[in-house]
Amino acid sequence: MKSLVTGAAATLGLLLAPLGAAAQTAPEPAAHQPTPTARQHGITKAGDAYMGWLAPTTASRSTQAAPAAVVEGIDVSSHQGNVDWAGQWNAGKRFAYSKATEGNYYSNPYFAQQYNGSYNVGMIRGAYHFATPNDSSGANQANYFVDRGGAWSRDGRTLPGALDIEYNPYGATCYGLSQASMVSWIRDFLNTYKSRTGRDAVIYTNLDWWTQCTGNSGAFNATNPLWVARYSTSPGTLPGGWPYYTIWQWTSSPLDQNHFNGDQSRLVALANG
Repeated sequence: MKSLVTGAAATLGLLLAPLGAAAQTAPEPAAHQPTPTARQHGITKAGDAYMGWLAPTTASRSTQAAPAAVVEGIDVSSHQGNVDWAGQWNAGKRFAYSKATEGNYYSNPYFAQQYNGSYNVGMIRGAYHFATPNDSSGANQANYFVDRGGAWSRDGRTLPGALDIEYNPYGATCYGLSQASMVSWIRDFLNTYKSRTGRDAVIYTNLDWWTQCTGNSGAFNATNPLWVARYSTSPGTLPGGWPYYTIWQWTSSPLDQNHFNGDQSRLVALANG
């Protein structure tokens, strides 16, 4: 599990449903008992899943040159608690994604501090949803996400929401879905998110999972920005026929760190849509 020094940060209360601590986590569903592997990675109960909890291990060669310009960012979840955003800004981080929701049963109790705290220090911020496709439809989870912090505003400082679709910490790798059903589920989520926000959501995944669980589908590579996970010196072969990545999660030490593939002006352009 990753950790950060905590610090106070003011909240703006923007785009958020009420986030009282008592309302954040429903009783743990029996279907969400973490696997032994997930428990080794700090996932001890429903809602604990986070981006890249099972590090991508598929070896693959790089197919593209290093970007000419990079903006540094991080992603966080409840595991980081109250984040020292001023410290992260001083360390050179200029964008951040915070976990808002998981499935249709959990919202991050630290989301307001994380989402608004990053904004307050000057970062461009976004929210992400950890998908559990065996629990409910893509539309249901997209609505759950938008209603609990995953919405978007054209303020030049808010990134489109991200769909975190990866290894299942609670059971079968592909959540019991066929490859065709998984692609349909993802499409349902993305279409609903766009109808609610006007934006194409970012897709966070890795080559190994995407190949296993979608058949390496190329259905979204012309519409949805790719956030690829690979802890290595290069992003490697990209999944799904994407011609380039938009964000690359390249390490989880000392916390999840990301390269944006472009300069600050391109990051602002992504925020503006």
